[in-house]
Amino acid sequence: MVQYILLRLIKMILTLFAIVTFVFFLSRITGNPFEREFQSTGITEEQKKELMEYYGLDKPVVQQYGIYLRELVLHGNAGRSLSRGGVSVVALYKDAFKMTLKLIIWPFLLAPIIGIPLGIIGALKRNTIVGEAAMGVAFVGYAFPAFVIAIGLILIFSYWLGWLPTMGDATLAHYILPIVSLLVRRLATVARFTRSSMLDAMTQDYIRTARGKGLSERVVAYKHALRNSLIPVVTKLGTAFIGLLTGSLVIETIFAWPGFGFTIVSAVQARDFPVIQFGVIITATIVITVNLIVDILYGVIDPRIRTEA
Repeated sequence: MVQYILLRLIKMILTLFAIVTFVFFLSRITGNPFEREFQSTGITEEQKKELMEYYGLDKPVVQQYGIYLRELVLHGNAGRSLSRGGVSVVALYKDAFKMTLKLIIWPFLLAPIIGIPLGIIGALKRNTIVGEAAMGVAFVGYAFPAFVIAIGLILIFSYWLGWLPTMGDATLAHYILPIVSLLVRRLATVARFTRSSMLDAMTQDYIRTARGKGLSERVVAYKHALRNSLIPVVTKLGTAFIGLLTGSLVIETIFAWPGFGFTIVSAVQARDFPVIQFGVIITATIVITVNLIVDILYGVIDPRIRTEA
């Protein structure tokens, strides 16, 4: 297992190196980020030169890449924002990520807390009113993308009823609409996968053996079937966190939430190379790390996987 984790870590580092390289050079294709400033009649050639030198954009692209990679690896310095007065990119994302965590932690926790019981009810009470109602909620939630849910919630609870605010993070009321927008689809996904896994597990030979031993249906369902059906659910919880992070790009933009996604979108619009680059690096790191954690959890849940690894 240790050898497996070390191998994955090496692959993780190589993947991140490739992503950093790709994003760095790709972002330069968009052109000069100070193009609008340079078109202004009030800026002199000397000022243009000073601006380019201050941000290191006067050097050849390959040299810029070498400097960026060295500063990032050795000093943890991701540069300065080109559109926010030279503020440190790391400091910018530190504040933005705190805001995003405040938002996505709730749907991440609530999705399994509500979704797994719904899935269990849907599996154990299938073909009953209770079971169909539980899965009906899940299927409705799964049918709509987060941004559609967000717009619908804004129309109902903000525009028509006037109960909840739609922009910013000033009060607890500002959290409700963006959290629900991110929660609904993830909850539905967890519920559907739990139900599917439970139904599949209930047809396995070891379940028939457990029943043959005279064990109660509750023990069979919760001690044997549920434990083995959690593996694909754990996978979905890992990807759910990634989905929440990437989904926040749209939701934070809709609700003007000053978080990770809003920062990246603003940077793309402003051609802010350092902010875009570091945002992609953070996203890639989280995706790879979550996948590694999910693989390790596989081994915790199912010892057979740990032995094979």
